[in-house]
Amino acid sequence: MADDTLTLSLDSGGDVVIKLRPDLAPGHVARIVENAKEGFYDGVVFHRVIPGFMAQGGDPTGTGMGGHPNKPDLKAEFSREPHVRGVCSMARASNPNSANSQFFICFDDATFLDGQYTVWGEVTSGMEHVDALPKGEPPRTPGKIVKATVA
Repeated sequence: MADDTLTLSLDSGGDVVIKLRPDLAPGHVARIVENAKEGFYDGVVFHRVIPGFMAQGGDPTGTGMGGHPNKPDLKAEFSREPHVRGVCSMARASNPNSANSQFFICFDDATFLDGQYTVWGEVTSGMEHVDALPKGEPPRTPGKIVKATVA
């Protein structure tokens, strides 16, 4: 199947390969693919990196308050898929239907998020590059996505 992986090339020189899960969240996967193909994620930082929890990025403003300026928020596609190490899920505000472009990658089990956030992918290689992202909320010198590509 085409468009089944997303590769995030990080400024640390490493690639993070994510298997997309349209079986769990077809609408969210379509948005991630669309954003990547448009170059929306290129140059975007990981603005919130909490050790033992997750790394969050996808906000063009780098503040955690922004999303795609020209696209509506997405309807929640919650599933029973557990939030465990390497799982990619959408960030959102308190409204369950407020996911837009921000996402996070789990460092460790975060099963308290299950059924409340939309899981859209899973890291298949390069998790060590996620582990190496500068930590903080926000990090002093945040790690950056140089290029996001879909294959």
